[in-house]
Amino acid sequence: MKELLKIKGLKAKVGEGEILKGLDLTIHPGETHVIMGPNGAGKSTLASVILGHPAYEVTEGNIVFEGEDITEAKTDERAKKGIFLTFQSPEEVDGITVENFLRTAKSAVTGEAIKAWGFHQELMALMEKLNFESGYASRYLNVGFSGGEKKKNEILQMLTLNPKLAILDETDSGLDVDAVKTVSEGIRNFKNDNNALLIITHSAKLLENLKTDYVHILVEGRIIKTSDASLIDEVGRVGFTAMLPEDLRGGV
Repeated sequence: MKELLKIKGLKAKVGEGEILKGLDLTIHPGETHVIMGPNGAGKSTLASVILGHPAYEVTEGNIVFEGEDITEAKTDERAKKGIFLTFQSPEEVDGITVENFLRTAKSAVTGEAIKAWGFHQELMALMEKLNFESGYASRYLNVGFSGGEKKKNEILQMLTLNPKLAILDETDSGLDVDAVKTVSEGIRNFKNDNNALLIITHSAKLLENLKTDYVHILVEGRIIKTSDASLIDEVGRVGFTAMLPEDLRGGV
């Protein structure tokens, strides 16, 4: 099967501190991968490095997307190729409405002019699916939004941009039960056989209604275990420490 994303021997650092320490990961179209691990394991760093965040320096290994080495590509180039990332704490942007932001982003990614009225209709339909009040489209991006509203807005961005690989970093953080269900439904609406999901989470609540193909345990910058969705339950029963090799037992 054709690989969508292939990461080989990835090492990355911030300043002098190495965070990723030789990480391998392969994702094919149609798959949903979950990464779990303790705080400070490198989960969010991995997400940022895949999208090319300039604060992180790749010191070894490479990132290949659809057969092309993008290790040195800029963030906007990776976004145009079809990589999308949600954030744990979405930024507020005063002066730019949600609708204008999304239309501009879609135009930048596709390289095509987006007609305002057609886009507006598309956006309203997506917001209805997410139980997101239409009035939020004319509000400034995330300004005054609750935590749940900000996360819904990120799922709205994902559905609007329709990337090939969506990386969801702690999207369920701070959400109540109803919001989790709504976000899960949005993720299910996005997922198909031609795209892929990489979900980073501490909790299993977002995953309850999603089909998960692979679960990876990330500790101290390395994936120490990979299995199917049953690994989620194992984490709940025994925690991360019990899964560690002896040389890492003192680090968690």
